Amino acid sequence: MFVCACKRPEAPAPQPSILLVTLDTTRADAIGPDAKGVNTPSYNALAARGSRFRWAYTPVPQTLPAHTSMLTGLYPAGHGVHENSRHVPEDRALISERLRAVGYRTAAFVSSFAVARQFGLARGFDEYDDDFGADRVERTAGETTDRAIAFLDQPSSAPLFLWVHYYDPHWPYTPPEPFRTQYAAQPYYGEVAYMDQQLGRLVDAFQKKASGDKAIVIVGDHGEGLGEHGEEQHGNLLYQATVHVPMIVIGPGVATASNDTPFSTRHVFDLILGFAHVGQTFLSGRPDKNVWPTEVVAGEAMQPFLEYGWQPQVMAVQSRYKTILAGSTEVYDVVNDPGETRNLAATASLSREVRATLRDYPLPTSQPPNLGNDEERKKLASLGYVASDVKPLVRKDAPRPADMASLFPIIDQASILFVQERYTESIPLLEEVAKRDPHNLDAVLKLASAHSALGHDQQARDAFKTAQAIAPDSDDVRLYTALHDARGEGRERAAAVLEQFPDRMPALQALASIREQQHRWDDALALLQKIDSLGGASPREVEHIGELAMQVGQTPAAIAAFERARKAEGAAFHHDLELGVLYLASHDYEHARQALDRVPASHPDYAMALFKRAQVSVLLHEPDAASRIATAKAHANAMTRELIARERLFQQ
Repeated sequence: MFVCACKRPEAPAPQPSILLVTLDTTRADAIGPDAKGVNTPSYNALAARGSRFRWAYTPVPQTLPAHTSMLTGLYPAGHGVHENSRHVPEDRALISERLRAVGYRTAAFVSSFAVARQFGLARGFDEYDDDFGADRVERTAGETTDRAIAFLDQPSSAPLFLWVHYYDPHWPYTPPEPFRTQYAAQPYYGEVAYMDQQLGRLVDAFQKKASGDKAIVIVGDHGEGLGEHGEEQHGNLLYQATVHVPMIVIGPGVATASNDTPFSTRHVFDLILGFAHVGQTFLSGRPDKNVWPTEVVAGEAMQPFLEYGWQPQVMAVQSRYKTILAGSTEVYDVVNDPGETRNLAATASLSREVRATLRDYPLPTSQPPNLGNDEERKKLASLGYVASDVKPLVRKDAPRPADMASLFPIIDQASILFVQERYTESIPLLEEVAKRDPHNLDAVLKLASAHSALGHDQQARDAFKTAQAIAPDSDDVRLYTALHDARGEGRERAAAVLEQFPDRMPALQALASIREQQHRWDDALALLQKIDSLGGASPREVEHIGELAMQVGQTPAAIAAFERARKAEGAAFHHDLELGVLYLASHDYEHARQALDRVPASHPDYAMALFKRAQVSVLLHEPDAASRIATAKAHANAMTRELIARERLFQQ
């Protein structure tokens, strides 16, 4: 841990406004003065004004955990988020919370669902803009910059902490013109060039409109493989293409220079707190003299371990050498061999600090719950991110991820198709994975579940039997076998198993369905409400909570659920009649009127809506009540005709 070596000033300078810009999926060699094949004038101009960190490293090559490290100051082993689609624990303080507590105005504008508010990074922000538009999961740097600049137009004398996240270089690479044409052969670089253009707009607006002195931190969250070492994208390996990232720091007390000290981007947290005079005055060292603290920089890539049971991967960087431990050891001189083509492990002498870093780095023994809502999992899948619910299985003689690189695209495509419920297409790919990696529990369970969803009972049971042989004591095998049984005649047997998994979303969803089939409405409602409380209910499931609550007479709960679903679904919401009836029963006639007026004439129960609307009209003493009664009579069906005839309100 870094400690301050300088004496705290008796009268610290005013707190500056701070801009943090995170460049998603941006390689260190794809931006800046040394980049080849791409022109990034905005970044280059900023690099000339501050300290350029030439050897900055992400703690983990995935979007959510990398940002969590920057916003908490912790390695993934400290904050517990090792891959995307998990949730940042509430007890891990974010920099936004620290800054808001000392008077900062805080705002964030993010560009991808991978860091949407439900994952836990919105805490401490006065404004957290993750509105990507209907049915979208990302937005362009231009759209995000427009929103951030509009925010900056709001005058304030308070110091500002503004985080802006750009996502453009992420696959698939679709830069706008003129960058699409200019970089037609390498569209990834076109995305970087377009992002650089928007970075210039953002920084210019920040410098003109934010109050007080200014500090700027620009940093990549991780890189992109682009085929190096067999990795097209990122998240599976620890080579330079995905862990070496760009970084610039501009601000009070920071020299204009090039810094060659290996630096972990988790210390973005410390840098920003230093600018704000919170806790330490700055990292130890002399930034004004371009003397920065040194340490062994650690990093991890645990996705292959957590998802497929392959070797866990840890890295340690000291000076010009990077060591990767993944079953066996690799050592590279990344200055002279940036492509990491010559493994020096046979002759390298590792320092005591490097050996201790690799030896003592904590490995995850479990995972936080995956995001439970099917709709949101599909959003992540559309970005190329799929996380497993299966508990990691420690495998004897597990393969090195680098040796399995040819399986990455097959696994990724199979997982995406599986989450999208395109089971027929996913099955051949999952069979290929299981053939080439027979002990891959996640692949075998997905294969079994795909057959189950398609009604292939025998194929599903054969695959579950294989999974049982791989992991005889696995709770996941028991759970997913029970989910298969729940689809058929084994519902009672399945329910007994599913009840043993009170915090697993698939178990709760299946058990709720069984209880409905058994007409145990109250139990089904309680299970759906628990799913909702855990953050796993989709808008359609919230809508169903309203239906069940109405059925069992829980009027306030039904109204609350329907209103939430209406807000989420917009024009797709079709329960305004039910809402009108519920508000009427609650004597909230004004809201009943509004709900019933939204029922379209095409609704199959429009006659009932007209009858209820006429009742509300009488109760509100509307001048056209008689006309509404007449309309209800004119459009009555067999049911409403009898109700109208007996309605005392109409007789009055």
